Amino acid sequence: MALAVGTPAPPFTAKDTHGNTVSLSDFVGKTVVLYFYPKDDTPGCTKEACSFRDNYAAYQGKDIVVLGVSTDDETSHQKFTERFNLPFPLLADVDQSIIKAYDVDGGGYAKRVTYVIDGNGIISHVYTNVKTDTHASDILADLGL
Repeated sequence: MALAVGTPAPPFTAKDTHGNTVSLSDFVGKTVVLYFYPKDDTPGCTKEACSFRDNYAAYQGKDIVVLGVSTDDETSHQKFTERFNLPFPLLADVDQSIIKAYDVDGGGYAKRVTYVIDGNGIISHVYTNVKTDTHASDILADLGL
């Protein structure tokens, strides 16, 4: 079961697409859209990533950070990012520590769940029923943007 709205978001640290270390604490004061997805280069995951790509300009300039998380490694994330020109980082959760902390373990992969975390580190929105092709714009509408 997904974590509840109003709960503190579990801290995490992971390597991103480019080998940089990323932690939730890096984004204090910003809204974080943390979306979990099963696997790079699969049809639904590609639609979801491209939804964020296509709406990314609407997220910029509003102190909103988009982070994708799956169990894929940095190399897989690099290829996926290059193939679809993704402008946001993907986190390599190869040990599934973030997936487990956010209770989205689907048995070796991440369930498709998105958390919106406010600037104080509190979960403000949880999406467990994701429409992959409109997800990014659905979030923007829910945030009133």
